[in-house]
Amino acid sequence: MKIQDDTTGFAALEKHEWSDAAVAQSYARAFAQAADMVVPHLVSAVKAGPNTEVLDLCCGHGNVTGGLVNKGAKVTGLDFSPAMLEMARKAAPQARFVEGDAMNIGFEAETFDAVTIGFGMPHVPDPARVVEEVRRVLRPNGRLAFSVWCGPEVDTALGYVFGAIEAHGHPDIALPPGPGANDYADPAISFPVLEAAGFKECHCTTVASMWQVDDPGAPYDYFLEGTARGGALLRPQPEKNAVAIRDAVIALVMEKHGGGPLWNVPIPAVVTAAVAV
Repeated sequence: MKIQDDTTGFAALEKHEWSDAAVAQSYARAFAQAADMVVPHLVSAVKAGPNTEVLDLCCGHGNVTGGLVNKGAKVTGLDFSPAMLEMARKAAPQARFVEGDAMNIGFEAETFDAVTIGFGMPHVPDPARVVEEVRRVLRPNGRLAFSVWCGPEVDTALGYVFGAIEAHGHPDIALPPGPGANDYADPAISFPVLEAAGFKECHCTTVASMWQVDDPGAPYDYFLEGTARGGALLRPQPEKNAVAIRDAVIALVMEKHGGGPLWNVPIPAVVTAAVAV
């Protein structure tokens, strides 16, 4: 799908989409079934434990926050979406939540022992700036862990849906310029940024997260109803294009994962971790 200039810009698109309660709730209800599988890996990577002071950046609806709280950590969740924060406060009432900007974290230097970012990196205009801010608020030897969905170079529902959009979407529907949705799943991109910001011991692991669905078109629905980029590309499609995109996703899911009645649809993620110098 081509990228074009847009006066609202990438940041405005993200803010608008994630401030929509329907989008936020759909993500938490359906899409995040896969994200939940990644939570233990993020919690383990930062060695969260009793009295660890952790910032859960881009906390969304609070699934990572809850995992950290369950380990006894003292957690602050930060997100730019009031709709997400409303759900997070209910999901993890033991934590503190603030509305804020991941590129301009409103905390003093060396405030936290650890920072987690559950799938937030693709939703900020300048991920490198986020990494710099994380390093600033981390204490020496503090830990960072973030997750990003794998790109279409592997077998993933993300590739199924965006490939179908590329093949069948209306050519005039496009996204504003922004960072690649899967850039920071690639250590060739993320590791140099981390090291330049003052991190060491960078490593990454792949998590075989997935959805189990009873409708082979569910991946289309999840991206349509519960994501920013996917929704911005799918919701404006004319009916003819929308039907063709969904049909293409169904065909691919059935080709790759059988005739049902249940399908395990992969949407793997990369968890990257590093230690502050």
